[in-house]
Amino acid sequence: MTDRSAPAFRVGHWTGAATGVTVVLCPPGTVGAGEVRGGAPASRELALLEPTRTVEQVDAVVLSGGSAFGLATADGVMAWLAEHDRGVETRGGRVPIVPTAAIYDLVASGGERPGAAEGRAAVEAAHRAGDFLTEGGPATVVGATGRVGAGRGATVGTWRGPDDGVPGGLGAAAARCGDATIGALAVVNAVGDVIDEQGRPLAASTAAPDAEPFPETEPLIAGEATTLVVLTTDADCTKVGCSLLAQSGHDGIAHAIRPSHTRFDGDIAIALASGVVDAQLDRLRVVASQVVAAAIRAAVGGR
Repeated sequence: MTDRSAPAFRVGHWTGAATGVTVVLCPPGTVGAGEVRGGAPASRELALLEPTRTVEQVDAVVLSGGSAFGLATADGVMAWLAEHDRGVETRGGRVPIVPTAAIYDLVASGGERPGAAEGRAAVEAAHRAGDFLTEGGPATVVGATGRVGAGRGATVGTWRGPDDGVPGGLGAAAARCGDATIGALAVVNAVGDVIDEQGRPLAASTAAPDAEPFPETEPLIAGEATTLVVLTTDADCTKVGCSLLAQSGHDGIAHAIRPSHTRFDGDIAIALASGVVDAQLDRLRVVASQVVAAAIRAAVGGR
């Protein structure tokens, strides 16, 4: 049974007809960093996650559909956090730190765009709902996966043609690393196919295997695909350590998606640490890449 008394990362979703929002609500004092490898990411406040920036704490992370329009979901999350006295202390009051990233699902969603109200609904669900991982206890992950939250309108496998993709989704996984726990949440909306550990396709383009990839006649458009990853751990990590974990998160993307990190993808990985237990960083990085790969596979029903 999950120990609700322990500070934990919590996940909540708002799921619409063809798009959605997912919020990771952080324990107070969480340190965060991130890395962007995508050519055209839709994002907000990600510059603060660079390891040289002075702000270290993160209050919540928002993943959304709706492309750049979906970044408005952070307004609802910030308002909720301010009402709960969360954020960096300033002379004018607390300012919540809410890095946000969105996938492109405007074709699938038919113009449905989540905004501030949907962001608030997702953070309220996170506040009420189950833990993503529990510090000092067994690894536990959010129950809902697949076509939920920010994964509602996701697709994968468009690299052989934009009309040959199949449904993507949202996945989660967690594992132990010594006394620490590390979890991964992934929204998979990639150009490439999702593959298993032997390289066999789990969710792949419907085009014939010998079809020409990246067709000239119907070129893919940069920024219409992305994989968004959030790593959470109860380990005691500095901001630089979180940056290195985010890099390992990108390794996990490469393990589970083929091809990965194309110029048409907007891939982003964010790592969050609540600092409860000691952990060996390099061991943690190995496990981080593994749980990210597992979360990506879970997003499409794989193990």
